[in-house]
Amino acid sequence: MSTPSAVKDLYAARGLGGRLTPGRRPALLVVDLINGFTDPDCPPGSDLDAVVAATRTLLDRARATDTPVVFTTIAFAADGVEGTLWLRKMPALKILAEGSRWVETDERLGRTGHEPLVVKRAASAFAGTGLTALLTSLGADSLIVTGATTSGCVRATAVDACAAGYPAFVVADCVGDRAAAPHEASLFDIDAKYADVVGLQHALSLLPDPSTGRAAS
Repeated sequence: MSTPSAVKDLYAARGLGGRLTPGRRPALLVVDLINGFTDPDCPPGSDLDAVVAATRTLLDRARATDTPVVFTTIAFAADGVEGTLWLRKMPALKILAEGSRWVETDERLGRTGHEPLVVKRAASAFAGTGLTALLTSLGADSLIVTGATTSGCVRATAVDACAAGYPAFVVADCVGDRAAAPHEASLFDIDAKYADVVGLQHALSLLPDPSTGRAAS
């Protein structure tokens, strides 16, 4: 499924889909690429092998250039108090319990001990977390967003990044969903209203060149 050109033309004619200016020090935000979402055997999971591989490419560049990297996970406490309403809507997420392997970052991403992990119990990485304060401490002025799912936590994070004043660049190759239709519709909506949707090569150009220390673009 792809967005009809007539819809794209309508949005453009009505003044939607402006372009954002990259910041001088972006942070790479990896949203919920945890075992519970990247393993199809887990109820809320799906096959995100290509997303994981593309995200690893971005991570390797970020790590080589001292770019801040932040991971998020969803992990519900045993008391079930926080996130009760969301769990009522998406009971499949109950398997994402604190201490289980499902809430651990996919090992293929190679998260290191000095890369922060934000634990959340809502869709947005900003909701009820210390992400804004963390980004401030890292000196980040914009976000490169990867992760899962496109229609859920990625979209919610992009909306809140816009509200918080962070130009966000959602990497189409590095986000995924359980089905193509919500994935593509969400990318279109994000790009029209909240963030720039870019390809992997464009995202790489937003990061410093390892040989010069300067952004490629």
